[in-house]
Amino acid sequence: MVWFSPEEAVAVEARANATLEQALRSKPNSIPVIEAYCRFLSATNQFVESLVTCAKALSFDPWDGSALYLIGLGQIYLGRFDDALATFKQADRYDTPPASRWTWLLGVGLANVLMGRDEEALPWLQRSIAITPATGRSHLLLAAAYQRSSRFEEAKAAIAEGLRLRPGTTRLNVWPPMKNASPACIAAWDRVVQAEVDAGLPER
Repeated sequence: MVWFSPEEAVAVEARANATLEQALRSKPNSIPVIEAYCRFLSATNQFVESLVTCAKALSFDPWDGSALYLIGLGQIYLGRFDDALATFKQADRYDTPPASRWTWLLGVGLANVLMGRDEEALPWLQRSIAITPATGRSHLLLAAAYQRSSRFEEAKAAIAEGLRLRPGTTRLNVWPPMKNASPACIAAWDRVVQAEVDAGLPER
């Protein structure tokens, strides 16, 4: 949705929702339709609804790594960090291609960082970056974990790499969309962003 202006985003979201609801009415047990609606609800920060829909996707395919990841993400935003950690680890236990596996490795790292378990987060974040190194956001999260583990030089290096991959990132725009996020999630993210700033992320 970041590709659209706020006004356009409202209209695009409404059209997409209408299309997916029509598809669900037509084929209520179609796995691709349920998965698409699960992803849509997560992408538009409708986390409670996404948990229900993604769980339905899992009822048809218990090994659906994408649905598990989106459930974990919803749990993160709802402040259910322990549940999210368990969900991401469950996804990681399944035999999925390495190119896809980086997402739940990142999820495990994220959940640990949000709970202040920075040392535990480091190997998960490092493994995620080893698979998919070009997102930039992962390096910034890694920097926060390093910073709060008193590994300051490594934190600065991770910030530098994150900024190389995502030039123009600052305290103001590093946040993920927080619409419908729980107070616990917002507070935890604020601590993470502060650690990134302490490691060298520009304020503006």
